[in-house]
This record gives sequence, C-alpha cells and structure tokens, in this order.
Amino acid sequence: MTDHDHEAARRRPIRMCARCERITEAPILVHEHHAATGPGFNVYACPECAAHYPPQANAMDLLAPVSH
Repeated sequence: MTDHDHEAARRRPIRMCARCERITEAPILVHEHHAATGPGFNVYACPECAAHYPPQANAMDLLAPVSH
C-alpha cells in the first residue's frame, strides 16, 4: 500500500448538514434526490438534525402493482 492508500483509508467523510449547515464528520444520509436528466445527489444531516427528517421512501414501494 502506498502512503496515498493509507491516507484514503483513514479519511472520514465530511459533509455539511442540510438543516443546521454545520460541517459534520458523522453525516447521515437523509434523502436521495433522483434526477431524470442527469445524476442526482444525496442530502446529509448531522446526527442531531437527522431525527427531524422523515424516513426515506423506498422507490420500490412506489412501484407497487395497482389492482383493478
């Protein structure tokens, strides 16, 4: 392993909380924004703010068969 590989292995994820806008080293994925015309993006929150977000919807649940 090179020094770069060791540094990458030690690096922790750093994201900005979408609610309080503080930088967190413990981001929690609270929403996946999908886009039809290009790549989507993920929304992260700090552990304190993550509880204020509703649970993520499962896209497969939205595709449930419709009974006639």
